[in-house]
Amino acid sequence: MRLLRLQQQAIGKGNRAMYAVIRTGGKQYRVNKDDVIAVERLDGEAGDKVKFDDILLVGEAGKEPKIGTPTVSGASVSAEVIGQDRADKITVVKFKRRKNYHRTKGHQQHQTFVRITDISAKAAAKKAAPKKAEASEE
Repeated sequence: MRLLRLQQQAIGKGNRAMYAVIRTGGKQYRVNKDDVIAVERLDGEAGDKVKFDDILLVGEAGKEPKIGTPTVSGASVSAEVIGQDRADKITVVKFKRRKNYHRTKGHQQHQTFVRITDISAKAAAKKAAPKKAEASEE
């Protein structure tokens, strides 16, 4: 519920033209500037800056996206930690019929809320291949 409120506050803010696909915590997220996302737990307190360097794709409205192989070199996404929390509780039930076997266990995943502050697509310029020296004629 808290994430939903934070996302509603972010609607209509900033430029939605540039986007990126980042990978953190074994998951991939498509993010825009000023988006609020919940990711797997990261170290840091509220107000700390976080930089994601594992960028899989960077795109801009009306332009061809830059797709990494496997990542886009030189691209980064900056974010600000909003807070730490735990996700909704899930219940795991194990049951075997006619064996009097019932087990119930709960789990809550730790998560970090971050607000995307900047998307940088400064891909490293490819160096031109050096020209081969022409064979000298004798």
